Amino acid sequence: MPLLPPDGLLARETRWCRRANHYCRRRRIRTLFAVISRLGDGVFWYLLMAALVLVDGMDGLRASAHMAATGVVALTLYKVLKRWTRRPRPFAADLRIRAWVAPLDEYSFPSGHTLHAVSFSVVALAYYPWLAPVLLPFTAGVALSRVVLGLHYPSDVLAATGIALLLGSASLQLMPLPF
Repeated sequence: MPLLPPDGLLARETRWCRRANHYCRRRRIRTLFAVISRLGDGVFWYLLMAALVLVDGMDGLRASAHMAATGVVALTLYKVLKRWTRRPRPFAADLRIRAWVAPLDEYSFPSGHTLHAVSFSVVALAYYPWLAPVLLPFTAGVALSRVVLGLHYPSDVLAATGIALLLGSASLQLMPLPF
């Protein structure tokens, strides 16, 4: 039996998802969010980690290794929570919501894209605060794309954000910055 929010919250979230999903009927908006979501699959983060190593040498390698270690923990949490909650995706629960891109797995809670984007950003920004003008809008775009594309409810994204903030902060406590 999937773990679901109370009926009133689920109905409200479903309405929000339908409204957000409707914007993807416009090709430019659909393409924008599909590209952001695809980059959030990992491409953006792998390129960022490689760039940090190229630009900042051993310090960049240290930051990238920290991000990668945090990503492994995020992936483990994500898989455990998905198996435990088994929450259907919005497009699977409401035929008026369309999945504008293919999901990477069956379940909705939590948003793995958001979990990784936020946790990676927390760690990267601890090392390189000057990346904020790039990382913050991109991370917000990844989170928003998941709802707009019909793949997640807002609570999936909010929960993933909270988990990721805790995870990123904990990783910074466990592996303090060298400076």
